[in-house]
Amino acid sequence: MNRKELVEWIKTIVISVVIAMVITQFVRPTLVKGYSMYPTLNEYDYLIINKIPYMMHEPERGDIVVFKSHLKTLEGKDKDLIKRVIGVAGDKIKVTDGEVYVNGEKLNEPYINGDYTPGEVELVVPKDMIFVMGDNRQNSLDSRDERVGPVKIDVVRGKVLVRLYPFNKIGKVK
Repeated sequence: MNRKELVEWIKTIVISVVIAMVITQFVRPTLVKGYSMYPTLNEYDYLIINKIPYMMHEPERGDIVVFKSHLKTLEGKDKDLIKRVIGVAGDKIKVTDGEVYVNGEKLNEPYINGDYTPGEVELVVPKDMIFVMGDNRQNSLDSRDERVGPVKIDVVRGKVLVRLYPFNKIGKVK
């Protein structure tokens, strides 16, 4: 190998590393563990989350977000959770008699598993926070539980962008 070929190889490797670093700053893969977002997401769905939207604006109602919680994995690390944004700062959230209300209006939630949301909650979402719930309301540890509570916006890692696996469900997650 001559000097010119070596320089070309080095340039190619450096450019590849720079591109990989830039991509990982803005998108990130994640694997769904558990059934809290069923039927929208299933266990072992492989997702790509996009960090860019929340660099420009805060999460919006209906977004599916990944955030770092205070819950611990078996290894003692903070757990990432995937949930749907139900309320944003200033929203009045009320969960009663199996129904969810935001600012006094009953939510139409065709995406949830079943038609009943357990729990009794009434609160105003604090500044710089969001209220999140899983789509599988019977089996979701979310903002209704004091162990999770409202989520600080600065621990949101990104918005779910696309599902890459299983292959028959590849595409944008709605």
